[in-house]
Amino acid sequence: MVGDTRLFKQIEHIRRQRWVRGLIDYLGISLGSLVTAVGLVSFQVPNKIAAGGVSGIAVIVHHLFGLPVGIIMLALNIPLFLFSLRELGLGFGLRTLYGTLTLSLFVDVMTPRVPVLTQDLLLATIYGGVLAGIGLGLCFRFKGSTGGTDLAARLINKYLKISLGQALLGIDFLVITGAGILFNAELAMYALLSLFVTSQVIDLVQEGVSHAKGAFIISQHPAEITQAIFRELNRGATALKGRGQYTGREQEVIFCVVSRAEETRLKDVIYQVDPKAFVIVTNVHEVLGEGFKRRRF
Repeated sequence: MVGDTRLFKQIEHIRRQRWVRGLIDYLGISLGSLVTAVGLVSFQVPNKIAAGGVSGIAVIVHHLFGLPVGIIMLALNIPLFLFSLRELGLGFGLRTLYGTLTLSLFVDVMTPRVPVLTQDLLLATIYGGVLAGIGLGLCFRFKGSTGGTDLAARLINKYLKISLGQALLGIDFLVITGAGILFNAELAMYALLSLFVTSQVIDLVQEGVSHAKGAFIISQHPAEITQAIFRELNRGATALKGRGQYTGREQEVIFCVVSRAEETRLKDVIYQVDPKAFVIVTNVHEVLGEGFKRRRF
């Protein structure tokens, strides 16, 4: 009986954790959709910057026919979602539908209420791209999406066997080319620049700013270097099995992760033990575990 009660409590705890995690995901997607909408309303739409995707098509249609951008995005996304639901199943989740609806809603609700912050094309390109990248990055980070070209690319991948990356690139290229034909070549170039900014910021939001360094250390004195790292930096290290392809000799490779502030000290510690050590230092975007941050959700 006691075991059954304990099991029941564990199940309830897991369910509660999943509910809280799901709530946080939806709040994160909402925030991401809001930030993306600000980028569209305050920078990209009024300056005719059609930076690819469904939002780019919506910008073009809006300036040609005067239709609300959010309604256009929704009209394009819903058929894609329904077709994807039938062809791809529920694997991509309801979060995609939620992100699609909230982004369209935010755009149309904010359009008459949020001011256009600049008419300088370069500023609109950069800041619109940054906000779109932050917003989309948040959506992706919380396991969501705003639909659009993601869904179209999945369908193209399934039926034409074209990779997702190539499909996305092709769709964005067509949209920007269309903007160049209907508006002018200069606006198309700004749109391409905005798309590049957005993609870089998405990676930054998902991966985080490089705040740690990973080091691979090849030395004839691996045990001494490991002990020195423990003693001087209070950091752990892992011994990896390696083999020199030229010499054919088995050798340990020490791997450790330190903060950026500790990089210089790490190299000093290594070369004090072995001046001939071979060291590779690389950026580490996110570290979870003891001595660094812990993943909460």
